[in-house]
Amino acid sequence: MKQDNKGKIGEFFISPSLEEEEGGIIQLISDENEIDDPDLKLPDPMPVLPLRNTVLFPGVVLPISVGRDKSLKLVRDYYKKDRIIGTLSQKDSSVEDPVFEDMNTIGTVALILKILEMPDGGTTVIIQGKSRFAVESLVTSDPYFIVKAHKLTDTYPEENDQEFEAIVQSLKDLSLKIINLSSNIPQEASFAVKNIESPKFLINFISANANVKNPDKQRLLDISDLKQRGVLLLEFLTSEVQMLELKNDIQTKVKMDMEQQQREYLLHQQMKTIQDELGGSPIEQEIEDLKQRAAGKKWSKEVQKVFDKELDKLQRMNPAIGEYSVQMNYLQTLLDLPWGEYTEDNFDLRRAEKILNKDHYGLEKVKERILEHLAVLKLKGDMKSPILCLYGPPGVGKTSLGRSVARALGRKFVRMSLGGLHDEAEIRGHRKTYIGAMPGRIMQNIKKAKSSNPVFILDEIDKIGSDFKGDPSYALLEVLDPEQNNSFYDNYLEMEYDLSRVLFIATANATNTISPALRDRMEMIEISGYIVEEKVEIAKRHLVPKQLEAHGLRRKDLFFPKKVLEEIIVNYTRESGVRNLEKQIAKIIRRMAKKMAFGEDVNRILTHEDILEYLGQPKYFRDVYQGNDIPGVVTGLAWTPVGGEILFIETSLSKGKGKLTLTGNLGDVMKESAVIALEYLKAHPDLLGIRYNISDTWDVHIHVPEGAIPKDGPSAGIAMVTSLASAMTRRKVRKGIAMTGEITLRGKVLPVGGIKEKILAAKRAQIKEIILSKENKKDIGQIKDIYLKGLKFRYVDNIREVIEYALLKEKVKTQKQ
Repeated sequence: MKQDNKGKIGEFFISPSLEEEEGGIIQLISDENEIDDPDLKLPDPMPVLPLRNTVLFPGVVLPISVGRDKSLKLVRDYYKKDRIIGTLSQKDSSVEDPVFEDMNTIGTVALILKILEMPDGGTTVIIQGKSRFAVESLVTSDPYFIVKAHKLTDTYPEENDQEFEAIVQSLKDLSLKIINLSSNIPQEASFAVKNIESPKFLINFISANANVKNPDKQRLLDISDLKQRGVLLLEFLTSEVQMLELKNDIQTKVKMDMEQQQREYLLHQQMKTIQDELGGSPIEQEIEDLKQRAAGKKWSKEVQKVFDKELDKLQRMNPAIGEYSVQMNYLQTLLDLPWGEYTEDNFDLRRAEKILNKDHYGLEKVKERILEHLAVLKLKGDMKSPILCLYGPPGVGKTSLGRSVARALGRKFVRMSLGGLHDEAEIRGHRKTYIGAMPGRIMQNIKKAKSSNPVFILDEIDKIGSDFKGDPSYALLEVLDPEQNNSFYDNYLEMEYDLSRVLFIATANATNTISPALRDRMEMIEISGYIVEEKVEIAKRHLVPKQLEAHGLRRKDLFFPKKVLEEIIVNYTRESGVRNLEKQIAKIIRRMAKKMAFGEDVNRILTHEDILEYLGQPKYFRDVYQGNDIPGVVTGLAWTPVGGEILFIETSLSKGKGKLTLTGNLGDVMKESAVIALEYLKAHPDLLGIRYNISDTWDVHIHVPEGAIPKDGPSAGIAMVTSLASAMTRRKVRKGIAMTGEITLRGKVLPVGGIKEKILAAKRAQIKEIILSKENKKDIGQIKDIYLKGLKFRYVDNIREVIEYALLKEKVKTQKQ
């Protein structure tokens, strides 16, 4: 059921007079006596007509379109009888076929005045509200809704209630104001409002026809107190007046703005005519400025030729057309680029080395490569810049290193983030024919640097994406190839630019996501995570002074002892870099600054107790060597992105049929190492002096603790074979020993990586001796002696050497739990 749109104009419904075929007139304005007629008796039970898009109020005449079969049958059946039916509005107008629960429980008794068959085949019914009613219960839903209901009577205010009279007058005034403000309502509509004398009918008439949502109209119908109904209606009309006034203000402002634009256009045209007469056109001045700037550029003849051609094209253009600004932007971009402009390199190698060491602790390989480049450049005078790629975990200083390199060389510094880049045009630019076209980000940063030989950081090169717009990594192939980047082609410039003297430094967290072709063009330099000792130095030299200055404190105000820094690193951070360490230091300094600001006494030399107070209980704990009293337990060494760790390999045997169980969240490679270790011992029982079929009668269980942490890699191979051998023979493992190395089915011990981190993990766990592959001896030679102090190394070539050295002849008598 929906309300007919005929007669609804703008915010108010103003129905025309409806003339019956017999010549009678349907009166639209009801008298006071026609509303809540005391003689009106409700049918018992009473049929109910669902109203879809409207709410009927007592006294109001309303034409509605009837389309549902149930509703048509109801209307035609009762039009032949006493014409009295009930109307209930739907709670949700989108429901096509409502059930009883979809309708409100308070509605209006209606008198069917007329049924009209429309030319389009539809049926329009004209009804008039008589009185409100409330539903008691549903009698039946077939063939239409029939309910038991009782009549509701409105509460009328006392006579001479001045407040009610004021409400009625305000409603009439607001209604007339809405009619005047709305351009969609004819002014004749005010005639109907002015001629309504009954306050009750006025409230109901405005409620039915106001621009109010159906749920709010139902709220008005639900109110029995006529005064309260008027107050709520007043709120709705006030809101509508405010909305219409705002709308009119906006329309007036827009009209004024358009008039102002037209006025400005005419003034500009007049000004142009006057300036042309005087000979001082600003357009000519702009073109003259372009020529003067071009005279001072150091570009090649080819670029000069292109510039002159494009400038000549600009002079022939009408400044009023859109292409003029596009052409002007292109010429200004050509002039802004630093063609042939280079900063002079500082070849003081000792100064450069001092700057690099001051800004960054460690990173010797990178510093050495930069100094090599400076040395060759100093001797040769000119050479193509290397393309470096620094890769390693987050927070180790890859990006900030570029700024230090620029300072050491005396060059300009620019940085371009490639993370999430997935459009090739971001690198090469858009063709200037497109609206809003601009150069690629390479040329934009060169323009920003105002030099053709800056230090250019390509940050997060491993996080470049690709989609239907192309793959930016392929566009970088030309940028990062020393043999090609002397003629880099930008789509916007439509000419070549020399990037060969730009020092590109790319950074990445992982190399496996960089395309092989791009990786091949760069010189890969690994930056491993910092060890605890290095982090302590970085904190002392850089992080603490930086945070003290950032928080308004002086160095003498607060001192971080070395032991305190080490405690923060070990117990409150777990990372390869120093970002979280800097956050923890900043947190401590903030707490200290707050105390100082409040005038409280503070301990200016931090202690263990201060750390507990400011940072809370430790978040991380390091494993410690646990002795050799239990057979089958061996200490291995592992590399993680946040440094080295020790891990325990535990093996137990139980009566069974030779089943191998592996637990501890192990990856495929680590599981394969366990299988190889067991198969090797089964194939060589003489090595341990055990029966050849011992594995057929015993189940083997290998476990690596901390099962919530995934573990993988081949470096636990020799630890697993030693653990199995100890469990099978019950021989003790040599005390204070740890091991790392990959094994093969032939019994060979192969080298593994992460030796530096593993050695430091062993030192922290109080390990005294480490078993390694002979081929890892070269890695030990590259580590500073300070990190090797107190450790012994045993280099082995095969599993037999590992077992002979790692297992003692002494057996465990009673296993301790």
